[in-house]
Amino acid sequence: MKNIKFYIGLLFLIAIFPKEVLAQPTPNPDTANWMTSPGIVGTILLIVIVLVIAIFILTVKASGYFAQLQKSGERSKKNEFNERLLEMDEAEIGTILEKRRKAVSYQLTSSELGSDLEVEDSRGIIAGVTHEPNNPLVDEKKKSPITLDTPLPLKKIITWYIGASVFWLVFGTLIGQYLGMKFVWPEMDSISWLSFGRLRPVHTNAVFWGWASLTMIGLGHFVITRTSNNTLYSYKLAWWAWWLMNASVAIGTLFLMSGINNGGGEYREYIWPVALLFAIGMVITFYNFYQTVAHRKIEEIYISNWYLLGGLGWTIILVVIGYLPMYQDGLGETVIQGYYMHQGVGMWFMTFTLGLIYYYLPSSLNKPIYSYSLGVLAFWTQMLFYTLIGTHHFVFSPLPWWLQTVAIVFSAGMLIPVVAGTTNFLMTMRGSWNEITKSYVLPFFLVGVVFYFVGSAQGSLQAFRFTNFIWHFTDFNVAHSHMTMYGIITFMLWACVYAILPKITGREPRQIFVGMHFWMAFIGLFAYMVSLMVGGSMKGLSWIEGEPFIQSVILMQPFWLWRAIGGTLMFISHLLFAYNFYDMTRGLKKIPKSPDQKNPAPADAGRNRLRTKNEITTN
Repeated sequence: MKNIKFYIGLLFLIAIFPKEVLAQPTPNPDTANWMTSPGIVGTILLIVIVLVIAIFILTVKASGYFAQLQKSGERSKKNEFNERLLEMDEAEIGTILEKRRKAVSYQLTSSELGSDLEVEDSRGIIAGVTHEPNNPLVDEKKKSPITLDTPLPLKKIITWYIGASVFWLVFGTLIGQYLGMKFVWPEMDSISWLSFGRLRPVHTNAVFWGWASLTMIGLGHFVITRTSNNTLYSYKLAWWAWWLMNASVAIGTLFLMSGINNGGGEYREYIWPVALLFAIGMVITFYNFYQTVAHRKIEEIYISNWYLLGGLGWTIILVVIGYLPMYQDGLGETVIQGYYMHQGVGMWFMTFTLGLIYYYLPSSLNKPIYSYSLGVLAFWTQMLFYTLIGTHHFVFSPLPWWLQTVAIVFSAGMLIPVVAGTTNFLMTMRGSWNEITKSYVLPFFLVGVVFYFVGSAQGSLQAFRFTNFIWHFTDFNVAHSHMTMYGIITFMLWACVYAILPKITGREPRQIFVGMHFWMAFIGLFAYMVSLMVGGSMKGLSWIEGEPFIQSVILMQPFWLWRAIGGTLMFISHLLFAYNFYDMTRGLKKIPKSPDQKNPAPADAGRNRLRTKNEITTN
């Protein structure tokens, strides 16, 4: 009887809402004028924005470099004069001093330039006029002398989390480099555990859970204690989480290369016992962070902690839903796959990293965040819109048309938190652009923030049915994923690492190596994403025109070559980053394993309450 009622109700819904219930009530879109569609035009404009930012950073850096050359020339002249002065006798020195006294005591009669005539520079002698001759256009490059007083156990936790993540970054992108070369030379090997199908999830999971997640959590330990004016609730729990998460990635990597995986679940290829280890580590981290905030020494909870705790809480729920066996069959698995895949990026990586930016960006510039209210707006609107956009990966699929439409609408709604966050960060940077000439911390932040807007806005445009029709299942999606996970998350994490490690270790990296890291990563990413965007568009149009599949493979060859070139530059930049990390952390005092400090010693608490001026203002 219940089944009969269900089917009657289903027929009733189909009769009233046929277009909303059926999978695809309208024909495929017309691609005759595809270049003029809003999604295509908007994507091109967003890429131009990235190029403009690169030119801006390069121009400011060049200006600083030439200013340094000019000052170096002035110093050389002074040194030359001092050497000449040493060779002079008393009479010559006396003559020079007398001339100088007369020059200094000379007074104008106030009538030299007096005239009714209009001032004219007929010979073009004057190059510029300034009323502030003592205010230089570019500040001299300098290093921050600030060394934050951080408890040694916390320093050790931060460096070990980031150190492990650096290993997984190099390992994971080495695998990615090998896969990129396989596109150019597909017959490089015939070994089963080096096949593309096995190595591709090794690459994605190593950089997702090994690199990005461990870096985020390591940096989060500093933020959660600093903004709570408190010591970490338990150092022992932090170490337990470190071991569990690294064990999960290591075991998962071996299983994937052996062919033991979770089937077709993208970004959840680890079988559930392996994923459970990572999930337990996240639960422990969430508990540790929560207790630290709960026992904070200040009244309010800073906006960063909203994002950090929110990201951890949402991701724990996400992992549970992603691995529930009842959702692993039929179209239900497809819906959950879109939900899991997009939530993993948006509610874990993006949310947690934004929480880090709300602390590390203003503290690096020694100023408060521009607007606390914009941060709160971005937080709640991200939670609202991001939870329902995963299905835009399955437009024109057998999923209900109304579900696809909801995903598209909410994808457009994501512009609200993106614009709010981007505005907040850029306004915080306003007035501090000269920091670009001092170090590469602000350029890393700037590129990450720009990609936050560009990548997120491009994702919203890509969710539209027309652009999805052209780009879905093509290499364009690989470009988009690198634009977000690399351009946003990785650049922001690098900025945070370069901002905090020198302050807690007392060792600055060599700026030339940091600069090489920045430019190789940026140029490599730009070449990578533009080549795959163009090639992916051509591939999609080839499919629409009904050409043989092998034709689309042939036309992608030059673009895959550029993909390999861009990936090579990116991988070399990671090696430079690994060296910079070593340079910043070598010499750190070796300390014994710290005991559990649920009730930290007063001395530690006192040290941790030493706050910089901007942190007090920010909180």
